[in-house]
Amino acid sequence: MNPKILLIPGAVSLSAVLLTGFALAQARPSTPASPYGGTTVEEIIARVDDQIITKSDYERAQSELDQEMRQRGATMQEISESHKELLRNLIDQQLWLAKGKELGITGETELVNRLNEIRKQYNLATMEDLEKAAKEQGVSFEDFKANIRNQIITQEVMRDQVGRKIAPTPGEVQRYFEAHKQDYAQPESVKLGEILISTGSQPDDPEKLAAAKAKADDIEARIHAGGDFSQLARSFSEGTTAAAGGDLGQYKKGQLDPLFEQKTFGLKTGEVTEPIRTKQGFVILKVIQHVPGGVPQFKDVENDVEQNYFEAKAGPAMRQYLGELRDEAAIYIKPGYEDSAATAAEKHPSITFSAYTPPVAKKKRKVERTRFRETTHTFRQKSAPAAAGQSTATSTAPASTATASTKTNQAAMKPGKKEKIRFGKAPQETLPQAPSSQTEDAGAGDQVAASANEPDNPLEHQTAPEKKTRYSDRAKLPKAPKSKGPQLDPEAPAPADAAEVADRQAQSSALGLGGNETSSKKKKKATTTGDKTRLSDKKKPDGTEDTGEKPLGNAPQQQAPNGTTPAPPQPGVPATPPQ
Repeated sequence: MNPKILLIPGAVSLSAVLLTGFALAQARPSTPASPYGGTTVEEIIARVDDQIITKSDYERAQSELDQEMRQRGATMQEISESHKELLRNLIDQQLWLAKGKELGITGETELVNRLNEIRKQYNLATMEDLEKAAKEQGVSFEDFKANIRNQIITQEVMRDQVGRKIAPTPGEVQRYFEAHKQDYAQPESVKLGEILISTGSQPDDPEKLAAAKAKADDIEARIHAGGDFSQLARSFSEGTTAAAGGDLGQYKKGQLDPLFEQKTFGLKTGEVTEPIRTKQGFVILKVIQHVPGGVPQFKDVENDVEQNYFEAKAGPAMRQYLGELRDEAAIYIKPGYEDSAATAAEKHPSITFSAYTPPVAKKKRKVERTRFRETTHTFRQKSAPAAAGQSTATSTAPASTATASTKTNQAAMKPGKKEKIRFGKAPQETLPQAPSSQTEDAGAGDQVAASANEPDNPLEHQTAPEKKTRYSDRAKLPKAPKSKGPQLDPEAPAPADAAEVADRQAQSSALGLGGNETSSKKKKKATTTGDKTRLSDKKKPDGTEDTGEKPLGNAPQQQAPNGTTPAPPQPGVPATPPQ
């Protein structure tokens, strides 16, 4: 089975639409628009960073949009209004793809899964069969996969950069439903299933009519006994819906025959009618779903409300995010085309394109290279003040002309190769020539005459070194006679007077804790009031005086006849006999 139209979920159809777009692109005559006389192969109408949108891309997208809107029943005015947003949508897609490339999103895994779903949808055995079916319709299989890949990348970038930042709460969803209740109001409708028992080509034949009625009653009995309606429809139904289990679809009130509407709208979900006589025979109808009219309960449409609320919030968020991407990108629109979502940065780009103008070749000037660059702005080339100016005004015209040419040559000098200078030797090649005009030192206006004779460069005018002589060869100078009496040094300071000496003594003295001088020590207070006596002069209780001497060892000390104790013998000293 070869499908007539390959549908991509939420995207473009890849059938005769793409074929028509290719035909338009190929049939469009090429016009010579190049100023060099060539032929324009592809006209670029927009540039987004390093990606381009050609006129054939624009025309292809326009034809696809027109066919899609005609299928939805749109008017010509609505189709014309949609063309204003076409270029905007193409630029948005390039921005999404560029962001996906930056984030590293390729979409290859999802692409394989999506192609496999399409293959199963059209009952194709392999991917080669899907590619063959696309080629039979004139669609390149590579373009077919590229379109699906671009949609996958766009959806993933939207979900990552915008969708994950929108998290509606149950309260917000409930309030959105209360504010948009009328949008969910719907008329009463039923979803029906059928089992048709045909009477053949002779519906009025009593025998066939009775046989069909008996068969229909038997099927009704099986349904009431708990039989599966869809299975019975596949087995016994003679209508076109038998293969689908008898599914007739959804019908609103007023769309059915009055007889059928009267029989079905009064039943509840899951109930069946009795066999109804029709021109084809007898039909048994089952109410698969009965939707009452009016505003439904929130729990019945909660998923739809949440999806609608998310889309209402995501729309402005996406436009804001795309505006930021437009400000960061470099977008160029060809005159004659308009981007309805252009930002201020896009309308007034900071980068302008102009025709290329080759630079003019500069004439090289041969100059003499020197180590130092001498210009007319150095201190040696400054003009002298008024006093020096009057003296130079008397010079002749040829001299001034020579000076001007010398300055010009010095100003044109460029740094050259360095000269190796030995210690104690002046440079010979790399120093500039001394200027012939008078110079002055900075800030020395009244010393112009004195500084005029000084050389500009001390290294160029070195004086002869002073000859060294011996000390003994120098002439002896007579000594000045010494004067008698004290000699005062004229440079010595005057002697200090009495007040200055007192100040110096006060400043050099130390300070005490109380801030007073501590030159005089405080006297200690007397601890006793009686007469002072030595401890050695005190008498012992037995009438002897304590001499402060202790006996040696445990030997008893002998006393002299007069009551005194002799001194102990000393080594090397003869003992003194007692008297």
